[in-house]
Amino acid sequence: MSQEVTLPALGESVTEGTVTQWLKNIGDTVEVDEPLLEVSTDKVDTEVPSPFAGVLEEILVQEDETVEVGGVLARIGDGSGAAAPAATPEPAAEPEPVPEPEPAPAPAPEPAPEPAPAPAPAPAHAAPEPPLSPAAVSSAAAPAQAFDKLPDPPAAPAAPAAPAAPAAPAAQPAAAPAAAAGGSGYVTPIVRKLASELGVDLSKVVGTGIGGRIRKEDVKAAASQEQPADAPAPLEVSPLRGTTVKMSRLRKVVAERAVASMQQTAQLTTVVKVDVTKVAQLRAAKKEEFLAKTGNKLSFMPFFAVAATEALQTYPIINCTVDGDSIVYPASENISIAVDTERGLLTPVIRNAAGKNIAQFAAEIADLAERTRNNQLKPDELAGGTFTLTNTGSRGALFDTPVVFLPQSAILGTGAVIKEPGVVKTDEGETIGIRSYVYLALSYDHRIIDGADAARFLSQIKQRLEAGQFSRDLGI
Repeated sequence: MSQEVTLPALGESVTEGTVTQWLKNIGDTVEVDEPLLEVSTDKVDTEVPSPFAGVLEEILVQEDETVEVGGVLARIGDGSGAAAPAATPEPAAEPEPVPEPEPAPAPAPEPAPEPAPAPAPAPAHAAPEPPLSPAAVSSAAAPAQAFDKLPDPPAAPAAPAAPAAPAAPAAQPAAAPAAAAGGSGYVTPIVRKLASELGVDLSKVVGTGIGGRIRKEDVKAAASQEQPADAPAPLEVSPLRGTTVKMSRLRKVVAERAVASMQQTAQLTTVVKVDVTKVAQLRAAKKEEFLAKTGNKLSFMPFFAVAATEALQTYPIINCTVDGDSIVYPASENISIAVDTERGLLTPVIRNAAGKNIAQFAAEIADLAERTRNNQLKPDELAGGTFTLTNTGSRGALFDTPVVFLPQSAILGTGAVIKEPGVVKTDEGETIGIRSYVYLALSYDHRIIDGADAARFLSQIKQRLEAGQFSRDLGI
């Protein structure tokens, strides 16, 4: 008896999803909660776990097809359903070569001695008639060899031709396990290609993805461990070079919203340079204790989040939205955090951010980032943001001009924290010292936010960070 797998509800505003990839094939055994397929919506790409244990008997929605919430995706049973016909053709194709080495080759050597002693000229014409049936059997196994050897005694080519036929099918089963031996579970072609280029044995790599799936980061980590310390890092050559790929549903949605935002708003960016030396010193002094007590690393991002949330309460125009010819001021600050994933940029939301300390921000940022990258995020966790923080410095960028996505009116980009010589004010005057700096870039909708508004907002964040008085905000 089979059970139907339906598309579950993926969020209040999600009504349909597009199947992007099946992680299991018909006939595969599936455990409860094991990832079965990947589905893309206009908010997030997510894996759909199997609600039942059994055998995948039928797939009803193919890749790139769209289905409504509640629609039937597949059927899972005990393997006696549709999986049986699907499996029959495959074994049927392999047993065909098996009948070839029939007992017929055994009697073939016996008639061979009889034509051998006969005079060569006479049997050349008479031989085809007596051994006609054995020759027909042997020619079915190796027709090319039989025709090439027609002048010779027919029994002679039949003997080598018979062993040649079983040799081919014997090699095929041997190759199949070898192909399946690479890695454990499903591995994407890009990951396999990267592993091949870096010389990494996938069977020895422990995957950190959902269900133990091996990701690009796992392959790179394994390669770095095997690489000698004094050897240069291998050049990573993308397998996408020279190819054409179809946009994912997520990429299409991001593209459409980016263009719509740029066309419907008047965007401007203001940048300030902030001395975060005191924050860097506090972080260096407390990061070990913070990790021990909270289980999370102490990065600069929670400091930026606290300062930005406080400034949003002071200057709510940065946190507002536009509704026709009205300006809507939300009653709370819901901070969207930009997370870079293999599928694209996603922005999960930290709700009711006002009043949260650094430990709370660090915990929520780490949790949302991990679940976003592992396809465990719920679509509702991507909705309701009123302001966005994006860490453009995570890959070393000093700053950029981030794009505001509707319905929000502003986004703050935080650059890389770098050390530079700078002017330091002391009681005795000014001196030059090594300082830690960061560039903060605020992009905003100039229809309702003026440059002065942006400057005041950034100035408050600057003063808060440069004062470095976050000891009581650590939450430890």
